[in-house]
Amino acid sequence: MTKNPRVLAIVLAGGEGKRLMPLTKDRAKPAVPFGGIYRLIDFSLSNIVNSGFLQVVVLTQYKSHSLDRHISRTWRMSNLLGNYVAPVPAQQRVGKSWYLGSADAIYQSLNVIEDEKPDYVVVTGADNIYRMDFSQMLEQHLEMGFDLTIAGIRQPMELAPSFGVIDTDKEDARKVTRFLEKPQDTTGLGLPDAPDQFLASMGNYIFTTDALYDVLNQDAEDSSSAHDMGGSIVPMFVEAANCGVYDFSKNRIPGEGNELDRDYWRDVGTIDSYYAANMDLISVVPEFNLYNDRWPIYAGYTGLPPAKFVYGHHERLGHALDSIVSPGVIISGGEVMGSVLSPGARINSWSSVRESVLFDHVNVGRNATVIRSIVDKNVQIEEGAQLGVNHDYDRERGFYVSDGGITVVPKNAVVHR
Repeated sequence: MTKNPRVLAIVLAGGEGKRLMPLTKDRAKPAVPFGGIYRLIDFSLSNIVNSGFLQVVVLTQYKSHSLDRHISRTWRMSNLLGNYVAPVPAQQRVGKSWYLGSADAIYQSLNVIEDEKPDYVVVTGADNIYRMDFSQMLEQHLEMGFDLTIAGIRQPMELAPSFGVIDTDKEDARKVTRFLEKPQDTTGLGLPDAPDQFLASMGNYIFTTDALYDVLNQDAEDSSSAHDMGGSIVPMFVEAANCGVYDFSKNRIPGEGNELDRDYWRDVGTIDSYYAANMDLISVVPEFNLYNDRWPIYAGYTGLPPAKFVYGHHERLGHALDSIVSPGVIISGGEVMGSVLSPGARINSWSSVRESVLFDHVNVGRNATVIRSIVDKNVQIEEGAQLGVNHDYDRERGFYVSDGGITVVPKNAVVHR
């Protein structure tokens, strides 16, 4: 790698996240809690700083208060060394419109790039779950000499209509020849070493700065453009034969575990995929291992007491199995099985929580039952109430039930008996 290249990382965190409603009713998608003590954005930011890129801006727009607060409280870097993670809200610097798309978000924030004068710009999304060393991707970017490198992940061919699909040169699989947005015809898109797989765009990019300037300005002048990174910007580089792809399966992280953990990447854009990703954390050999201290995922929870399990009588036993239990949780004579409990949750006597995700300060009353549910912050579940047991009754009470049968309770609600 070129000695000490100047790199600025930009995290696109303005997504509305409609498919994650009601979890995104009062917060931006990247601010949605995950895995007990994290927010979704913590995974992208942790990957960036663990990669050694310590100047980071986060472009926000939609209901960004909780996201801004989380970043300002959690992501504090050394000012002495010029390092920072800084939220940048939509400012209408170049007109009266808010961000028209992901490319327009960067275009309207070009002043940030101009101030730092980086050699390269790393652009990532803010709401996927994975580990990645971006410095390895930058090495390939420099080696190949393209002005854009896309991170690609191998996916089964049947999923191609749901992704941006990267087609590569048959002689050099690192060169992109076509970029197809959600193609219905997948003929010829299989990988040379795995015809039943294709490369999907992960939404992570590395640009050579001068080329990014030029293309963003061209796109801004095109009134017919969607001003989207995948749909508008990437094809311009591909058509100019100036785009490479970095195969995520080649990325290696210190301390990585089993094969599943090594290649793990999840788009948690729906309630069912979000729920499944939480469940991936809690098996004996987890598909995504939170306990890799050589590539930590950073979070902002400090000053909380340890979790507490009380009552040891055989008829009133406070216990949890196959679960993640965060600091500040009290399990008082209830049982927890296969669940994720966030800080401050309380499980009271003779209650049962199974295969569920509870956010901060959820209170489960005595003799209550919670099954296959996601319960947002500060929800009160009354004594004897049931959740996730009868989906028709859940809907009658105004709670959302996903296609996969996951009941979702919004923030501050009361679950009556």
